[in-house]
Amino acid sequence: MKKSLIILLLASATFGAVAQRFGKTLKNTPGIVSYTYRNSFQKDVALTLDTIKALGITDIEFSNLFGKTAAELRALLDARGLHCSSFGVSYDDLNNKTREVGNNAKTLGASFVRVAWIPHEGKTVDAVLIKKAADDFNAAGKILKEEFNLSFCYHNHGYEFVSYEKGTLFDYLVANTNPAYVNFELDILWAFHPGQDPAQLLKKYGKRLKLMHVKDLRKGVKGDFTGGTSQENDVALGTGQINIAEVIKAAQQSAIEHYYIEDESSAVKTQVPQSLKYLKSL
Repeated sequence: MKKSLIILLLASATFGAVAQRFGKTLKNTPGIVSYTYRNSFQKDVALTLDTIKALGITDIEFSNLFGKTAAELRALLDARGLHCSSFGVSYDDLNNKTREVGNNAKTLGASFVRVAWIPHEGKTVDAVLIKKAADDFNAAGKILKEEFNLSFCYHNHGYEFVSYEKGTLFDYLVANTNPAYVNFELDILWAFHPGQDPAQLLKKYGKRLKLMHVKDLRKGVKGDFTGGTSQENDVALGTGQINIAEVIKAAQQSAIEHYYIEDESSAVKTQVPQSLKYLKSL
């Protein structure tokens, strides 16, 4: 009798765990990038957080404090059971205000600090700029890890995939940054746009990729190395050019810790719920 009861309890616990999964592939509900709701955040931070929570999302990557101090924003998050796991900052702030960035990230409760753009003139970057960026990332990443126990990630934006030597400038960045201090956030749209296969990048650099922006590119849009396209070319996941299912499957075999939906379009009210539904179906 006791043995049967134990088996029944274990079966119930297992069923409960499965029932709470977000989807068959993704265990947890993906997060959201604050930039997705940038217009709403600029008007009312608290109301926007309520909107996000209503979607069932609790994990947020912030790229802006939206007029709040880090402590004020943290209080708003805590009051709603929300969490900031990654804090995005500018390249200049990373290098010139490293400790301020570290303090803000810790106050927010983040584990990661992210930079998404290397300032440059013209439409593409060159090896000189990328080499300097590698040095800057190593230096700032060392401070963030050793003084704040934060992990730094660089977010690709397309221009890093220009050919260089036997690979690309992105290959150079990966090879010349210290994995103890520098890793990467894979933006799958900004990998696909310049002609890369996000799933293959996940297989190639799985251990160095810790965060991921999940987004899709409108069908018919042609890519390039500029790191730019109309924001309206962001479409609901599963309706664009990228094989999202294949990417998510590859990501499950990588070191990705956080998945963030990012939608830069003006149709987030309808597209974000649609994207969530699609990811849950995988």
